[in-house]
Amino acid sequence: MRADRLIRVLFVLQSRESVTAAQLAVELETSVATARRDLEALSMSGVPVYPQPGRGGGWRLLGGARTNLTGLTESESTALFALLGKAQGGAREAASAIQKLLAALPATFRHNAQRAIGSTLDDGAAWGDAPTSTPAEVSTLQRAISHERAIHLGYRAHPASAATPLGVATRGGHWYLLADPGAGPRMYRVDRIRDLSILDSDAPPPPGFDLSRAWADAVAAVESLRGASSAEVLVDDDAVAAFVRRFGRQASVQDAVGNGRVRVEARAQSTEALAEQLAGWAAVIEVVGPSEVRRALADLGRRLVNRYG
Repeated sequence: MRADRLIRVLFVLQSRESVTAAQLAVELETSVATARRDLEALSMSGVPVYPQPGRGGGWRLLGGARTNLTGLTESESTALFALLGKAQGGAREAASAIQKLLAALPATFRHNAQRAIGSTLDDGAAWGDAPTSTPAEVSTLQRAISHERAIHLGYRAHPASAATPLGVATRGGHWYLLADPGAGPRMYRVDRIRDLSILDSDAPPPPGFDLSRAWADAVAAVESLRGASSAEVLVDDDAVAAFVRRFGRQASVQDAVGNGRVRVEARAQSTEALAEQLAGWAAVIEVVGPSEVRRALADLGRRLVNRYG
């Protein structure tokens, strides 16, 4: 989704009592499906946009919010600007429009909304995992970040502890939290958080903190661990796109080798992990080397045959 289009959706809703997805599609010159997705995105993010079913129904903006946005509550304005910040994608026009909307907010909401704009990133790359829906914890994290409050965080089997939330990001359909538990920024997958609450203690970001730079550093650290083992793989032409999408940055297309195949380098954190990931592609790939990856695949195949053969 694009921030400039979401802003246009918001203004259409503010100027009318209600609007259908079809009417909005005409206004925005998009498809009905796109208009409906934009409306749902606003609603799911916490902005008070609701559908009214039945004859004469449509989508409406509740709470008396008009162009000056005074009808939005603090949590709703924070949710809106977090969504717009994630969607702007660095576009100058979108950034300008967001700043104008920001200026229209009540002064008491403005600081938190400004923090919300920079609280969320959309990383288009993938780490091979299947996409998931947005966890409920995301809105709690965005609220903690915008209010500059510490969080109490329990993650997987680790003991719960206090941390400074720095930002959230999407990557490959999953949501991730970047937070500092006291020893420097660390990445957490949001759907693996088992306990989360906002504390009363202040937790502003470090001076000069830049989420984009910090996220890139965190990703690079994870990538270095994930790419400890590599293999040369010949992939069928018609499966290359899906293979690369599955492996994300852990796959590098090398060259075409003829016979309808392409050479790709695939990487993972260990030989065993790489073999397990490659095994599901056996029908459309050939692992050329190294020998330890081929042996790991053969061993995996024997174990499968012993259990299911």
